[in-house]
Amino acid sequence: MNLQNPPCRVFAVGALLTGVVLLSAACRKHSAASAATSRTYRMGFALSAPRPDINEIIQSLDVWTTHADAAIISTEVPWDSLIGGETPANYVINNYSAVVNIYRAANLKIWVYIDPENGLNRQSDSDPLVALGKSIAQSDIQMLYRRFVVAMDSIIHPDHLGLALETNLIRYAAPDSIYQGVKQAAGAAAADVRVIDTQVPLSVSVQAEVAWGALGTSNTGYVGVGTDFTDFPFLQELGISSYPYMSFQSPADIPLDYYSQLVSGHALPVFVSEGGWTSVNLPAYSIQSSPAQQQAYIRQQGKMLSQAKGTALFQLTFTDLSLSTWPANLAAELYPFAFLGMVDTNFTPKPALSTWDSLRQRPLTAGN
Repeated sequence: MNLQNPPCRVFAVGALLTGVVLLSAACRKHSAASAATSRTYRMGFALSAPRPDINEIIQSLDVWTTHADAAIISTEVPWDSLIGGETPANYVINNYSAVVNIYRAANLKIWVYIDPENGLNRQSDSDPLVALGKSIAQSDIQMLYRRFVVAMDSIIHPDHLGLALETNLIRYAAPDSIYQGVKQAAGAAAADVRVIDTQVPLSVSVQAEVAWGALGTSNTGYVGVGTDFTDFPFLQELGISSYPYMSFQSPADIPLDYYSQLVSGHALPVFVSEGGWTSVNLPAYSIQSSPAQQQAYIRQQGKMLSQAKGTALFQLTFTDLSLSTWPANLAAELYPFAFLGMVDTNFTPKPALSTWDSLRQRPLTAGN
């Protein structure tokens, strides 16, 4: 993994959906389960589209919800808006209520993951904070994050709530002041949430390749995530970020205990909060792949999740990204992650989608 281009997340564009009503989302009929083997994990995506266009966002949403039984909102804190004076409650209502209503109408369980750091560069604070000379290490900025977390939980009422993303990668890549700020803020936010909500399971996510000592071409061996369990004692489940095409030549090379080993000795559920496998070659990163390789990865995902008794599998992008339509600086950062979709930029299905659907058609274990 190139730390200059760490795993990305597609930022929420829920504001564009305010007032949009997709009646079809509530009327879908899922295909009947056809496999005898059950699954313990729900499956879904985040809000994304090939191009930053409202019509394509709606089209993508209308399609991917037929291939899912869960949805994830994975977002950085909207620092510009909050520092500019908008209240967390107003921001959440104006930017998320419409899409959450669509998810609920489609009977999707909702995971919310809130990133207090920089989702596209784990070496740094969020770009808006850097521009303002601010940091998550500062108590006033931590308070803004905490208020936003409470608003997201109290207004959206997610089924699962994550308070920080890729904490081990932040610890590896960022200055210690930033990591300590994330640690302090997440711990305080967990206490804040528990005042108003005693039920929602709390978590952070860790980066699998970091935990396995498999960053890029280096391989230092398994190091685990013990520090994360110590530093975030409120954990009730563990999210996993994984982009193994940057570390493994083939999906078959990924150990079957790739997920389960991370919680060895801890009686906690695990789930994949983000990840994927590119369907094209990435020459700039010396990565070779194909649609068949991507399909093999989805098949391997099913095996690893079954072995770990995982509770969810998320990809942040359902579609590939048409990079020429994104701002140039952002397109450069998104490039390593632009071809993870189950469909291409024209919504044409890739082979991986049929394998994804074959997993989803397995009966879901009761209680999940």
